[in-house]
Formats: sequence, C-alpha cells, structure tokens
Amino acid sequence: MPYLVANDLPAQSAGKRFRALMEKGGILQMPGTHNGLASLQARDAGFEALYLSGAGMSASMGLPDLGVITVDEVCFFIRQVARASGLPVLVDGDTGYGEALNVMHMVRAFEEAGAGAVHIEDQLLPKKCGHLNDKKLAEPQDMAAKVHAASKARRDLYVIARTDAAASEGIDGAVARAKRYIEAGADAIFPEALNNADMFRAFAKAMPGVKLLANMTEFGRTPFFTASEFEAMGYSMVIWPVSAFRMANKAQEQLYAAIKRDGGTQKMVDRMQTRAELYKTIGYHDYEALDSSIVQTVIPQGMPQR
Repeated sequence: MPYLVANDLPAQSAGKRFRALMEKGGILQMPGTHNGLASLQARDAGFEALYLSGAGMSASMGLPDLGVITVDEVCFFIRQVARASGLPVLVDGDTGYGEALNVMHMVRAFEEAGAGAVHIEDQLLPKKCGHLNDKKLAEPQDMAAKVHAASKARRDLYVIARTDAAASEGIDGAVARAKRYIEAGADAIFPEALNNADMFRAFAKAMPGVKLLANMTEFGRTPFFTASEFEAMGYSMVIWPVSAFRMANKAQEQLYAAIKRDGGTQKMVDRMQTRAELYKTIGYHDYEALDSSIVQTVIPQGMPQR
C-alpha cells in the first residue's frame, strides 16, 4: 500500500523495530539502498532492514566519501528510503559530524527522519572509507564521549560504534576500544576492514555477548564471505554497502556509451526495466486508486515499430 495511507504506517518507531529484528536471533542482512526505488526493490526481494552508506550517498551527489556531506543531506536520503520501504534503516553516521553536541543533533535528526539505527566511527576528519590506507583515529576517550552522547540523545535509535583501529592497532587495540564503547552505551560494535576469517573470529571471541556488525564490501580488504559464514564466526549483522549502487552505475555507464556509439538506446532496451515493472514496484496504480479523479493508467504494450 502507498505510504500516504495513514493506517498503513508502522505502529512502532524504526528504532524499536530494528531492535526487535536484532532480538530474533540469526544474522540480520542489510543491503545498501541508495534511494527510495532501490529500497523498494530490496524490500520486495525479502529483506527486513536496509543500509544507507555514506559512500553511496556521497557518490550519488558526485562527491568523495571524505565526510563532506551534511546531516541535512543525509536526512534527505533517510526520509526517502524509510518512507518508501517502510523498513528500519541503518544509517552511516560517519564521525558524528563533530563532537558530542553535534552527535546529539545528528541522532535526533536521523531519528526524526525515520532511521532505525546509526553507526559512528572513531576516525578524525577528513575521514576515509574504512578499507583505505592511513586513517587518522580519534583518542578512545573522545570516541567514547561521542557514543555516550548518542546514547543519551536517542529515543529508540539503535547505536552501533564502529572502530577502524584493527589496521593500525591490531585486534587487541580494536577490542580494547570496542569494550570502552560498549561501556559508553553502544548497543553493538562494527569492527571495520578485518581482512581474514581468523581476525573476524578473534574479534568475536574477545567480545562475548556483544552484537557485532560485519561489512561485506567489494574491492576492499575483506575477502568474500556469505551471511551464514559471518554468522558462524559470531556476527549478528552484515551489510553490503554499495553493491547495488555499483551495479546500477556500471549499467548506466554502459547505457551512456551505447547512446553515444549507436545514436540511441535501441540496442539496450532488452536490458532495461520496463514501464510495467517500474509501476508495479512503486505501486503506481495503488496511488491512482487513492484519488477517484485519476483515471487508471493503461500501460503501453511494447514499443511501436517503424
């Protein structure tokens, strides 16, 4: 049903619904969805929660993932993904957009926009993708203060603390930081850029009883693992941050090249989503049915021949 129908809206907050999914057991699988339409496609594929990547949002705006986008810009993405899908969304909160007060503002803004969870990382600005080199880390006590601020400001938002320390401080350093972040009020921990199964297992073994998030990004430091493999290693959540975004971008690149080469899209039509498929995904006719003054659309069948 369309989101415009009030009695079709979720009765519980996104944070409570995210927490309920975490309490179900098993591993919560969250694909990256960079806009509202992607969120509908992910929901229709059977996912119960979604992810909004800072890299995906930045790149959607033609910007690098260096912490340059703002809280309000992120809220634009949150609103469309949460509204369209009706699912709880985990949002990349980068470094929190500043210090403790900024983090509190971010938490309230994200929650009001419809987010179910957020993760905050222990890097300093300008931050980098967690799988890149020479990241600058905040002092553990400074990051703990941000986590405490986030937990204090939230209503129901699920707060995940990300540590990028494994690359420079090893597993022991990352674990020490993670324990401090849990004490500060984090609900879960995201150890970023672990590069083999032994590291994933060692981190999980050192954090018994703590919910852990794994990142299965392509072209990074982590080898390919499936959701069930992460679960067996002790992880409760897994994200595929920009997988859909990468697929869509590659397809767009090929389309633009074809138009330039062939003078039109005639050789690419069989690779396109049809009008009927799009209308089914976005519930076009359901929206029409809400207003009796709109005559139901008749979708053209095929394309005319010359």
